[in-house]
Amino acid sequence: HYGTHIEGNELDLAQAEKVLEGEDVVARDRDIQEVINYRRVMEYIEELGTDEKDEKITVDLITSLHKLTVRKILDPDKCGIFRNTQVVVKNSKTGEVSFKPPPFEEVPRQIDDLVQFVNSSESRDIHSVLKSGIVHYELVRIHPFVDGNGRVARAFSTLILYEEGYDIRRFFSLEEYFDSDSKEYYEALQSVPKNNEDLTSWLEYFSLGLSIELSKIKEKIENISVDVRLKQKLGGKPLLLSDRQLKIIEYIQKTGYLQNQAFESLFPMVSEDTILNELKSLLSNKIIRKQGKTKAARYIMS
Repeated sequence: HYGTHIEGNELDLAQAEKVLEGEDVVARDRDIQEVINYRRVMEYIEELGTDEKDEKITVDLITSLHKLTVRKILDPDKCGIFRNTQVVVKNSKTGEVSFKPPPFEEVPRQIDDLVQFVNSSESRDIHSVLKSGIVHYELVRIHPFVDGNGRVARAFSTLILYEEGYDIRRFFSLEEYFDSDSKEYYEALQSVPKNNEDLTSWLEYFSLGLSIELSKIKEKIENISVDVRLKQKLGGKPLLLSDRQLKIIEYIQKTGYLQNQAFESLFPMVSEDTILNELKSLLSNKIIRKQGKTKAARYIMS
């Protein structure tokens, strides 16, 4: 949701969740397709991140990210293909040119340089958070495609984090930080001086965002770790809990139990089947248990 919303996608979070669950939503076809595509991009990143082969980053990987990002949005002959025309980035409100990417003739060489940097020994000495921020900025600066550059840049930087041990896709979304103040995000990108390309201000913003999002996860885990056995599970073999599962646990620990009649107030606009699936996962992991068999049954902490 956040990865597409930051660029003007009009779906709200509840609508995006419905789209991903296969439900019908009244919205622009493009908005719906963007959300579907970005989920596939994140799945692709997870596949790459969990692949045991130590494969290098390639130009083909970047173009594959773009193909997935703009599938059924751009014409097929523009998907995964570098632009062959000059483009400019304009302020959506004033119409003024805020950024002019390099000439299209330079795109292949600059992308090659970026890929070489990521795979270099020099890159291995750079902290993964800084490396992720650098590739994010560079892809935005090069603007290699006619559309979808921001989404590809954010996806590529996510891949860098994922491959270096940050399970960013499952635990939190750095894009939520960007989307919370999109004006600040774009200002941070444009804060880099064009004469020397000192990335300090951008990397400070990027690193702060990661720190904030990680702090949120730490707080959530601490809030649900009152139960000793749950704390052991989270401290030992990590449990990959969704936001809804975390909310369910927090609710049970606060009220003592959860019943079906509380579903609607706890999760407005979310189907009962979806909530039951979240509960099923918590039950199978023995985090909660069920008392009773009817709709009046209670879910309590194990």
